[in-house]
Amino acid sequence: MLDVFIFATLNGLVTGLLLFMLASGLTLIFSMMGVLNFAHASFYMLGAYFAYSVSLYFGYWTGLIFAPIIVGVLGALVERYGLRRVHQHGHVAELVFTFGLAFLIEEAVQFFWGADTKNYQSPDLLDFPLFTLFGQEFPAYRGFMIGISISIFIGLYYVLTKSRIGIIIQAALTHPHTVSNLGHNVPLIFMCVFGVGSALAGVAGVIAGPVLTTFPGMAVVLGSIVFVIVVIGGLGSLAGAFIASILIGLLQSYAIASDVGMPDLLNLLGLEFDRNHPLTDLWTLTLPQIAPILPFLLLVLVLIFRPTGLMGKREQ
Repeated sequence: MLDVFIFATLNGLVTGLLLFMLASGLTLIFSMMGVLNFAHASFYMLGAYFAYSVSLYFGYWTGLIFAPIIVGVLGALVERYGLRRVHQHGHVAELVFTFGLAFLIEEAVQFFWGADTKNYQSPDLLDFPLFTLFGQEFPAYRGFMIGISISIFIGLYYVLTKSRIGIIIQAALTHPHTVSNLGHNVPLIFMCVFGVGSALAGVAGVIAGPVLTTFPGMAVVLGSIVFVIVVIGGLGSLAGAFIASILIGLLQSYAIASDVGMPDLLNLLGLEFDRNHPLTDLWTLTLPQIAPILPFLLLVLVLIFRPTGLMGKREQ
C-alpha cells in the first residue's frame, strides 16, 4: 500500500503542476485584464502542435523554446486585432468571441495537421528513470515537468508581487487613465499580458504533448478543468490556482489508484440493496470510475461554502 500511495502522490503532483502551468496563463489574463478566455486551452493545443512540427526538424529543445514564442505572438495578435475590438461591448461579447475562437483553432489544427494523433516524443536526454522505488521507476521527464512548473510559479509570483513591472500591470487594470498619464502605453501592456498568458499555455502544451498525447481534442480534455481550477482557487489568484491545481491532481490520482467503491461504504454502514433495486448500478460504482467528475464535485462544494474561492477576493 505504501508504494501505491507514494507513486499516486508523485503522479498527482505531476498532473497538478501540469494543470497549474495551463491555469497560470488564464489566471494572469483574468487578474490583469478581467477576461475569461474560453480559447485558452486551444493555445495549449497549439503549443503542442507547433513544438511537434519544430521537433521534427530541429529537436525537442528547439521546439520548447520557439513554440511558446509563436503561441505568445499569436495570442498578442488575437488581443490586438480581435479581443480589443469587442472589449468595449462587455464581457458577454468577449466570451462569445473567445468561444468561437476555440472552435476556429480546433478546425485549423485538423486542417493543417490532420485528425490523427501525432507521434510527439519526449527528448532522449530525459529518457531514463529519475529513481527507482519499490521496484517501480519514476521517469526523469516527469521530474522535468515538476521542475518547470515550480519555476513558472516562482517566476510569475515574483514578477507580479515584487517587481515594478507587476505593479504597473496591476495598476493598469484598476487605474488605466492614471497609468496612461504617467507615460505608460496601457493597450500595449494588455496586449503583452495576453501574449504572455497565451505563451504560458503554449509551454504547458509543449511539456504535456509527449505525455498526454498530441491530438485535436486535447484542448477539450483539459479546457473545462482549467476553469474549475481558476474558480476553486479564486478568480485572479495565482497562489489559489496553484493550490487548486495540486489539490485536483492529488484528488484524481488517489481516486484512480484506489480500489474503494460504494459496496465497501455500504458494508461499512451495514446496508444492503436488493439486486432488483433501481439504484443497484449507482451503488456498484468505484472511486476510479468517478475520478473524472471529482473536480466538478469539489467545485460545487467550494461555491456553496466559499463563493470567492480558496484565496480569491472577487465573487464568482
